[in-house]
Parts: sequence; C-alpha cells; structure tokens
Amino acid sequence: MPDSRPIAVLGGTGPAGTGLALQWARAGETVIIGSRDGQRAQAAAETIKRKAGSQARISGMENSSACAAAEILVLTVPFESQAALLKQLKPAIRAGSILIDATVALAAGVGGRASRTLGVWQGSSAQQAAELVPKGVSVAAAFHNLSAELLNGDEALDCDVLVCSDDPITTQLTRSLAAKIPGVRAIDGGKLENARILEQITALLIGLNIRHKGHTGIRITGLPPEAYAPASKS
Repeated sequence: MPDSRPIAVLGGTGPAGTGLALQWARAGETVIIGSRDGQRAQAAAETIKRKAGSQARISGMENSSACAAAEILVLTVPFESQAALLKQLKPAIRAGSILIDATVALAAGVGGRASRTLGVWQGSSAQQAAELVPKGVSVAAAFHNLSAELLNGDEALDCDVLVCSDDPITTQLTRSLAAKIPGVRAIDGGKLENARILEQITALLIGLNIRHKGHTGIRITGLPPEAYAPASKS
C-alpha cells in the first residue's frame, strides 16, 4: 500500500531524482519534486506525470517549500551542492523528518568522468548530511547504486539497495521505499558509518559502466530470505 506521507525529492530535476520520483509515482506514492527553480520543478513533475499516468500524484516546488510540505526527504544533488543546500534548507526542514541521502563525493577524472571518491572529513556524504540537518532529523544513506537511466525507463531493475542508518525506523522506512521499485531488493546495510563503503562502490560501478558501456548494479547473495524481504511498516 502507498505511504500516506509525501516524499520530497530535493534536487529532483536531475536524472537520479526524476528516476526515483517516477518509480514512486508509479507505485502510488505522493511525490514532490524540489528544485532551486520552482518552475523547473513543476515542468519536471509534468513530464513524470505523462510517463507515470494521469493518476500519478506528483507536483513540483522550490526546495524549501518541498521541505515544508513533507517529512520524508530524499536528497539527490551533486556533492558540491550538498552542504550549501542543507544549510539553506535547515530552517524549512520539519522536526521529526527523515532525510535519505543519495549523495556521493566523487572526484572528476580524465574527461570529467568520476574515477574515485573524495575524502570527507565526517567519513561520508551521508555523515556530513547528518551534521548539517536540524537536531532530531534522522538520516539514511541509500539509492547510490541504482542506474539513473534505468530508473527513468520502463523495465524492472536488477539491483539491490543497501540502506545504512543509525535509526532502525529510518532504515525500515527507506527499505520499504526501495522495495517499491520493481526488481529491487532492500537490505539493511548497518550503521550510517557504512555509507562510506556504499559511496566507494558507486565509484567502482561508474568505472565499470564507462569501461563496458553498461548499467551495472549490485546483488548481495547468500543471506537468509528474511534479509531480502520488504520491510514491514510498524
């Protein structure tokens, strides 16, 4: 069943943001596209609605308005924009919100292509986000390793999503959102500090995709069936 709470995808006009928004809109979720430019957000929402169907519940707003309208926030911006955006949005983020961070600190290599992760003082992009959000906002790291191109398409994905968070309820909610994407299994990846490993895997996958001209993902094998089962709501 769809969650009754809206999901605000901040920086949602980029490929990763529009892809996640499309998948959740198709699953019946209420989705808000957030952007620095409200009109651009509205245009992206209309494009997604045409793909998801007229029944899709999706709208577009400026980022701060999107934060004020939702308690589930998904951050899909480049690392160089993450800190400044979260500082700007801090007054608009509602108490008790959940922030799901998909940011990866990538360094550009030859030709501008990402080749490695940058060192982040806090350990990972998600841990940096946890320091920047208001007190009482819980943070999860997830969705780094899903192909944006496949998310924006019509086929099921062949990928697992690892969710890292220090809060079990946040982990559960994020896993339930991941499981709404066809072909995706959602696995508890442990504490938020493990997000640094997810980001390093992302850099590796990007390199593989460049080298082999593909859209690779990851699958975790050998765990008991309950580890892959969609998380139930409390």
